[in-house]
Amino acid sequence: MTNKIGREKPNTVSASPTKRFFVDMLTRDIELEDAILDLLDNCVDGILRSEKEKLKANNPYSGFWAKIFFNEKKFQIADNCGGIPLKLAENYAFMLGRPKDEGDSDIPTVGMYGIGMKRAIFKMGRSSRVVSQTNTEAFEVTISPKWLSDDHDWDLPLKFVGQPMSANGTVIDVENLREGISNIFSRDGTSSFQNNLTTMIGHHYRFIINKGFKVYVNNEEVKAKPLKLLWSDDSGPTTQRITPFLYKSEINGVAIRLAIGFYTPMISPDELDEEEISRRSKDDAGWTIICNDRVVVYNDKTRLSGWGEAGVPSYHSQFIGISGVVYFQCNDAWKLPVTTTKRGVDTSSELYLYIKEFMREGLKKFTSYTNTWKSDPVNERKISRNAASKSIDYILSIKPDDSWTNVRNRGSELKLNIPLAVPIDAKPKKQIRFNRYLEEIEKVSEYLFEDKAVSPADVGEKCFELVLKKAQK
Repeated sequence: MTNKIGREKPNTVSASPTKRFFVDMLTRDIELEDAILDLLDNCVDGILRSEKEKLKANNPYSGFWAKIFFNEKKFQIADNCGGIPLKLAENYAFMLGRPKDEGDSDIPTVGMYGIGMKRAIFKMGRSSRVVSQTNTEAFEVTISPKWLSDDHDWDLPLKFVGQPMSANGTVIDVENLREGISNIFSRDGTSSFQNNLTTMIGHHYRFIINKGFKVYVNNEEVKAKPLKLLWSDDSGPTTQRITPFLYKSEINGVAIRLAIGFYTPMISPDELDEEEISRRSKDDAGWTIICNDRVVVYNDKTRLSGWGEAGVPSYHSQFIGISGVVYFQCNDAWKLPVTTTKRGVDTSSELYLYIKEFMREGLKKFTSYTNTWKSDPVNERKISRNAASKSIDYILSIKPDDSWTNVRNRGSELKLNIPLAVPIDAKPKKQIRFNRYLEEIEKVSEYLFEDKAVSPADVGEKCFELVLKKAQK
């Protein structure tokens, strides 16, 4: 077939990808810290792949580690997490995108699209080497600047090597760093970036670290961020107790557990005036969302997690003590409500929209509690301070009993919704609040308690009690 000027019409047009798209465009959609967390996710996937029989153990990640090192010339992540099997390397591990039907469909991962490792490498530099060792073989794959610039060559060289490591695992070296990345990794920038990265790892991998996994950043071990909720002793009357709101279900093959409550006693207005307490507590409040042990949303206080919609008040300082967790688990990552970056929730997910109803139900319960008690913070504090601080791992593992109820007559959906404490004193109360110089408060505190560091609220309460006793005589 020819056109008007005599040229033969083509039967096809080119739809082939260019490496510039993957190298330059995809890397713009992810922050550097998130790219490194993607590489950590791959380490965890290696454990899950090689240790499937340990997944139900209390500490399935015990004995495994990942070590991150960087400076202005190089980035490296090394692990002892089992390595990349040769079949995976040949079939899809190095592809720029993953086939839907591949070998990790039976492990609880969060990877869906197969771009994490490559995107992280391209984000940082233009030269890389991946060395992997398993029980059966060891190999090396290199990515060169020449390969990155050639749109016709999509094959990467794989070379078999001896046993380069003392334990099965993977080492990824990235060199020829991009200028901006090199500046961040430089000696001047390392401290702030390292602190931020360490904090993010402590937040996002707290469940995995608490189950035995160890992560090191420039030789410093990362500690998991603790997460606890208040739970009153069962022996007391329910009207004088604080118990988290719990929900548990399995929907379309996804196991879901939800818990929300107070992680700290209600904070008085006097304490809210103290900037450090306010800042620290605010950082700890909100919803944390976990998919397959990875935290994908940390302490959210926006409409994303139900605040400020459908009858739930917007977050403000009165709700500083409220904290909640939603945990999704499924071997099919495509069913999880997680975004491609693995650090966000897919707000269009039908599953997430359904679970969000229970998130809002829990929020209404505990925000209403703060409204009920805000005129009597003294007696509320006596209740909350007597409650035990239980780890979220323990709370999420609680097995339902007769105190749980069915949701909408569905046996697969259960919730625990024990009434919270209510004021029992019908006498009207008013809050006393005034400001005094800090040195004066400390002087009175030391006089009353032999400790000048007692909170202003407790100092004021003690002063009032002493004067009240004299007035009642």
